[in-house]
Amino acid sequence: MTPGPGGADPGSRTLRQEAEGSRAAVISVAQLAWQEPGERQRERTAAAAAAALRGGADVVVLPELAVPGYTTQRAVLERLAEPLDGPATRAWQEAAAATDGYVVGGFCERADGKLYNTAVAVGARGVICHYRKAHLFAGEKDVLAAGDLGFPVARTRLGVLGLCVCYDLRFVEVARLLALQGAEILCVPTAWIAGYDRRPPGALNWPGQVTGLLTQANLDQVFIAAASFAGGGGRFLGSSVIADPYGHPLAGPLSRDHEEVATAETDLRAAAAAQHRAPLIHPRQDRRTDLYRIEYQGRYY
Repeated sequence: MTPGPGGADPGSRTLRQEAEGSRAAVISVAQLAWQEPGERQRERTAAAAAAALRGGADVVVLPELAVPGYTTQRAVLERLAEPLDGPATRAWQEAAAATDGYVVGGFCERADGKLYNTAVAVGARGVICHYRKAHLFAGEKDVLAAGDLGFPVARTRLGVLGLCVCYDLRFVEVARLLALQGAEILCVPTAWIAGYDRRPPGALNWPGQVTGLLTQANLDQVFIAAASFAGGGGRFLGSSVIADPYGHPLAGPLSRDHEEVATAETDLRAAAAAQHRAPLIHPRQDRRTDLYRIEYQGRYY
């Protein structure tokens, strides 16, 4: 785990980013110990985000359904769901504004009579990217509506952020499409649990979710930061991680059982550099778009 620079303020952060040739960004993932869902989770997540930002992070990622806490119990989600401009996003905005950083987190959104597994990126002026989970997992399908907002990216003072949620990473088109739209950092709120991979963890004791994330980062030449819940009687796998565009873990994977924060100092120029591996190896350019393409919202990639 690589700690961020202690006590960094927005002014010093800006100077670091504007240094000649620098595209520095400090990324944190705030892994939370799972607790019973409730209204107290808003304050808890805001406090975790604020602490990471005060510690020098430019962007901090919180888990999936961090508010009100991951569950698929309909009665709980119906009672605790919020609108997009509700108290959770307002609390995250306040945390972001204090340091001119960004908070990415998941919450249960109520809109048009439906419940969504939503992720947002929030800056000092409010929500800058709004995403609803496209690929619902297991019991989520009985309670939540499938996402209908596509796969948005947000251009920030740091670079381009892309959002997806947990199970979305198991569909390789998602990360690829976000990368082809220019995303340099994929922020992924998660609540990793068992139920997909049939093989036990390998020698490094990483769950399959981590192995898949590292592979996606390498194949799509992007940073990926995933924050999960841990504990919950062993239900949640923790293992929050930050990967570089070559598929190497920069921070984490974290514990399966405990609340922790992982932080990595990055240079976003690495996302572009990773697209050119050798004089004749250029992963983006080598795509055969004359044979295959991704169609998305009327455009081809």
